[in-house]
Amino acid sequence: MKIISYNINGIRAAIKKGFNDWLADELPDVLCLQEVKAEQEQVDTTPWSALGYEVYWMSAQKKGYSGVAILTKVTPKHVEYGCGIEKYDNEGRVIRVDFEHCSVINTYMPSGSSGDLRQAFKMEWLADFQQYTDELKKTLPHLIICGDYNICHTSIDIHNPEKNKKTSGFLPEEREWVTKFIESGFVDSFRAFQPEPHHYSWWSYRAASRERNKGWRIDYLMVATPLKDRMKDGKILPEVKHSDHCPVYLEIE
Repeated sequence: MKIISYNINGIRAAIKKGFNDWLADELPDVLCLQEVKAEQEQVDTTPWSALGYEVYWMSAQKKGYSGVAILTKVTPKHVEYGCGIEKYDNEGRVIRVDFEHCSVINTYMPSGSSGDLRQAFKMEWLADFQQYTDELKKTLPHLIICGDYNICHTSIDIHNPEKNKKTSGFLPEEREWVTKFIESGFVDSFRAFQPEPHHYSWWSYRAASRERNKGWRIDYLMVATPLKDRMKDGKILPEVKHSDHCPVYLEIE
């Protein structure tokens, strides 16, 4: 099974940049999109259906904001919209599909970069999300949690760790949360295959950051440890350019 996670930063804009052609070439089994910024009825999904995809969508209440979607070639046994916590579900941050041998959660975690209020909201989310996944693992132990986590975990996941140590997305308490989240029973699938630095999944639009590879690795495919031995490959696809993020990829048996 090929799973791709991709913060698309506006699906309608991405389609204009050739997203559908890329999808037809790549053909992952499951594609998790974050920040779709649209209602499903605002998007022509017929090219996706023609490729054999079923589409599941969770929009935010606020128009043009957030939202997640899953495209899958494998029919799920069950689809769960939201995480059951209203303040997060109103922002369209979680959708889950359950398959025979695993469950895939697609999440767009909050950013705290706009100020103290959103940073506090982000920290509340992190605590609640840990509790949510801890509970979920009791009945669904084979979880794969895809998405934009909006956190760089270690110093090799960001181009300038010293400069950014007091910046939202690389704060000590955020990084500690990722460490504890992994310790609770997950594998950072990309790092399982690639221990080297200078691999990023998001670049600012400013100062030719992408061309200079001055980026952040904030997009993850976290795999529950019972699935660890089934992982076959994990990589980042920086050559794919429909967004300020790029896709991240997992191959799993």
